[in-house]
Amino acid sequence: MKKLIASTILSLIFASTSHADTDLKQHAQKSKMVVKEFMTQLKGELQTAMKAGGPVNAINVCNEKAPAIAKNLSEKHGWKVARTSLKTRNSSNAPDAWETKVLNDFETRKAKGEDVKPMAYFEAVENNGKKSFRFMKAIPTGEVCLKCHGENIATPIKAKLQALYPDDKATGFKLGDIRGAFTITQPIKF
Repeated sequence: MKKLIASTILSLIFASTSHADTDLKQHAQKSKMVVKEFMTQLKGELQTAMKAGGPVNAINVCNEKAPAIAKNLSEKHGWKVARTSLKTRNSSNAPDAWETKVLNDFETRKAKGEDVKPMAYFEAVENNGKKSFRFMKAIPTGEVCLKCHGENIATPIKAKLQALYPDDKATGFKLGDIRGAFTITQPIKF
């Protein structure tokens, strides 16, 4: 009888854990789709701006349109959708403690040889009595990113960045570095 009860309890615990894992994976899949939507919209806006006026013109996309895209996606899904980095350009994008931990973990994973492009992390957390699903997807530094985030930034670009972002820390990146991450917080019950 004791074995039957123990076996039943273990089965219930396993089933509960398995169900929770499935729920987290479903939240992760939805988050990946929203990140892809964010990346697609942002990339399209940046490409259009670059064609119209080069990197100086594209700075306006990051300054005005990227926050608008994040806001629209947040409202559309009822989540918090944003970008963050260990080296922020806009201080309002500074990472919280959880995001800082994940970004540092991304750097460790990269240092061990993991490819940055698919790098992501998610988990369910509780903070101040509120339960949420947290998701982050690394943003690799591409060739075009270096024009505004690299080590050798042209004078007109530097001037525009300084005017818009006097506390800019988002420079000095090299190709393939982790520029930052898309970050999503979804309220959940678990």
